[in-house]
Amino acid sequence: MMRIGMGTTCVYPLGLEEAFRTAAELGFDGVEVMVTRDEATQSAPPLAALAERYGIPVLSVHAPVLLLTHFVWGRDPRIKLERSAALAAELGADTVVVHPPFRWQSEYAEDFLRIVRRTAAATGVTVAVENMFPWKVAGRGMAAYSPGWNPLPMDCDAVTLDFSHAALSGVDGLRMAEELGDRLRHVHLCDGSGALDDARVFDEHLVPGRGTQPVAEVLRLLAGSGWSGSVVAEVNTRKARSGAERRDLLRETLAFARDHSSAAAG
Repeated sequence: MMRIGMGTTCVYPLGLEEAFRTAAELGFDGVEVMVTRDEATQSAPPLAALAERYGIPVLSVHAPVLLLTHFVWGRDPRIKLERSAALAAELGADTVVVHPPFRWQSEYAEDFLRIVRRTAAATGVTVAVENMFPWKVAGRGMAAYSPGWNPLPMDCDAVTLDFSHAALSGVDGLRMAEELGDRLRHVHLCDGSGALDDARVFDEHLVPGRGTQPVAEVLRLLAGSGWSGSVVAEVNTRKARSGAERRDLLRETLAFARDHSSAAAG
């Protein structure tokens, strides 16, 4: 059965407890925890306590792979992934989201796919490689990821589809979902309005339905096939002028997911 979760980043810059509280109040099925410099995101006991307090499980863990989390759990990206998977297993979460390595992480990049497969086998947790996007610096393309930003051609067993990243890449999310087939194991629910070549566009993480990606079509495809992964909201609410406006954005996101997944399932 498809589960509709909410990423803890949806309430940024507010804290972890606000994320659990909001997800529970709005009726999400669970949360995805982004491991950050906040020590509460790095340890099972405080996360388990929040899950119990608000009656909402941790569905997935996002490894600390952002530039802002460079020093979380040291500098070794292999250790970061392994600790993320161990944390997920301890919490009963079934998925870890990880980005492809940065090009300058050459040793990790060379062994990345073996590390992903080995970590998944050792912990029993699905390690789903997220689609990223090409970088441009001063208008010129830059190979930021290795073996690349697109997990479609990679020899990995599980992939996370992020619609905002797909938009930036000029990739059709529905086509990507279809080509991934059974390897599509996790979805970041959001939207985007255009490709990176448009100087006005950045990694938007819009509310689904407010961009150009075929988010509704993918939800219907997955629900109609009996897909049993998690669709986790990862929308940017930082411009919300109040808590009520933030909750409205997330309520709209959840309603979008419920409407399109239930229509197909029915």
